[in-house]
Amino acid sequence: MRLPDPPDSVLDALTTPLLQLDAQGVVAFANAASARWLGVSRRRLIGLHAAALEREGNQLAARLARPQDAPARLRRVGLALPGSDALRFADLWLTPAEDGLWLEAHPVDEFPGGDPAQLLPSALAASLKGLAHELRNPLLGIKGAAQLLARRVDADARELTGIIESEVQRLATLVDGLLNPAPPQAFAELNIHAVLDRVLRLAESDAGWAVQLQRDYDPSLPEFAGDADRLSQAIWNLVRNAIEAGAGTVTLRTRVEHGARLGEALLPLALRLEVVDDGRGVPPELAEHLLLPLVSGRADGTGLGLALAQQVAREHRGALTWRSRPGHTVFTLLLPLAAEPEQTDG
Repeated sequence: MRLPDPPDSVLDALTTPLLQLDAQGVVAFANAASARWLGVSRRRLIGLHAAALEREGNQLAARLARPQDAPARLRRVGLALPGSDALRFADLWLTPAEDGLWLEAHPVDEFPGGDPAQLLPSALAASLKGLAHELRNPLLGIKGAAQLLARRVDADARELTGIIESEVQRLATLVDGLLNPAPPQAFAELNIHAVLDRVLRLAESDAGWAVQLQRDYDPSLPEFAGDADRLSQAIWNLVRNAIEAGAGTVTLRTRVEHGARLGEALLPLALRLEVVDDGRGVPPELAEHLLLPLVSGRADGTGLGLALAQQVAREHRGALTWRSRPGHTVFTLLLPLAAEPEQTDG
């Protein structure tokens, strides 16, 4: 798992303090936000060992002394330049990079209740905008090729070219959203089983006969208000993760659940949607950080699929949870079907 390296000018535009450390833990780059937050010039940070910034405890020093082979979060670390009384507290996010480590500081008073997992890191968001710009033309080319191919093939093959066109259009919409962010579209009534069947058709095209795809649907499920495209995207990410984890069987299961709990809220009526697979399971070293952006168990993974699925669940006032052991992993989307969850006293 690697954090992309945007240009320094992009990093300087961020409001999040960000340091790049070399393999020894020495600050090689500091963005403008980090200097402002610590109240020092950038020159005073460059060349300083990051552990020297820690004023209370030794969380950061202990972490830097260990191999940096997985992302880590350090809670409420007190930081200040040596000799300075301007103490700052932040949750630190450490992400391995090619030649060292990224250290991202989230001041604790900026996240009351603290859940930075809800936001993509700013550096990644900036990088994605550049990537989106480069993707536009290839997507148009793929769509045009699929339309030409559809004129030369039989009906069965045209169904596949239709899938290519619809997915290219969905990707193009995502690209436009990155370049020109707009408010989410209004929810509309949808049939979740139609959404799941669309995902399974994509999975069949992607995995072929290598994976057995199973449906276990509850026919009593009512239609509900949601965003079919966003839900398709989230569920497809969950299914694709299962396939890439070596699953031989992937099951999509739906159930109506009465009186389900979502945090402190009680859902009178909820959809429990489970993606079950018999793959390798979640590596123990990733368990604590699995739903955070940029965390991936594969060398070529982006670490965005599960974070996106979690975001889509939240957009629908629901939640994404998981449990895993080798040979049995279940990701669960719990979505309210009633208008509003009822608050309880616990």
